[in-house]
Amino acid sequence: MKEINLRIKSITGTSKITKAMELVAISKLTKAMDRITRCRPFYTELYSQLCDIAASSTAPDSGYCRAREVRKTCVIAIAGDRGLAGGYNNNLFKYCSELLEGKNAVILPIGKRALDHFVRRGYEIVSYDYAVCEDVTVGDCFEMSRLLSDMYTREEFDELYVVYTNFASMLSQNPGSLKLLPLDSQLGSDNAGPKPYVLIEPSPASVFDHIVPDSLAGLIWGAVCESHASELAARRIAMENATSNAEDIIADLQLKYNKARKSAITQQITEIVSGSQS
Repeated sequence: MKEINLRIKSITGTSKITKAMELVAISKLTKAMDRITRCRPFYTELYSQLCDIAASSTAPDSGYCRAREVRKTCVIAIAGDRGLAGGYNNNLFKYCSELLEGKNAVILPIGKRALDHFVRRGYEIVSYDYAVCEDVTVGDCFEMSRLLSDMYTREEFDELYVVYTNFASMLSQNPGSLKLLPLDSQLGSDNAGPKPYVLIEPSPASVFDHIVPDSLAGLIWGAVCESHASELAARRIAMENATSNAEDIIADLQLKYNKARKSAITQQITEIVSGSQS
């Protein structure tokens, strides 16, 4: 009975921790979902407009639009800062492995788990400055976009992806990727009919070269928002399941404890009765 009682106390303590982590995740998730609601229309439309410009008849002759032979790929990998989030991190790393298979790659990790994962596997790391996903700001995204745009212009890599987890709902978070460079003209809108002629001064290429780095910052920020909300949702579900499982185990142990206690009391009564009759 003593052993069962100790297990009950231990699991009860664990369930209190998982319940507290669930409540913290719910509190943070509310803010993260509000941020997605405000930001998602912006970065979705931004990416669509960039692809439309790249596909238009006035598409600038910019290096950001021209595809070239891919010798090296750069991936911005956004994962979590901590564990206890179900399969959130592992699903993203599996997706990255499939994307990078057979490629010579450099990684810009965002999140402690992403940094640890790619360092252990010997990948070249672009920057170690964004190891805490929760602390990444819009200003950090501008720094990343300018750094990566300069590296792309110097042909240090030939294509750029951001790999993140898309927040579909509270119960569904799916890893995915977005090709940032070169801009994919095939993703431009297929609106029928002639497109208006647009005069861009001093030249389409110079204007496009100026706006792309700042535009990439908005896309990276959108991926960070999606990933952070997905991590919190995954942790909420994992902690909710852990708390529920702990309660089931406690109920089962309590039943065993009651049976053992009843058996011990019955044994004591039997011994007392036997002693009085002898």
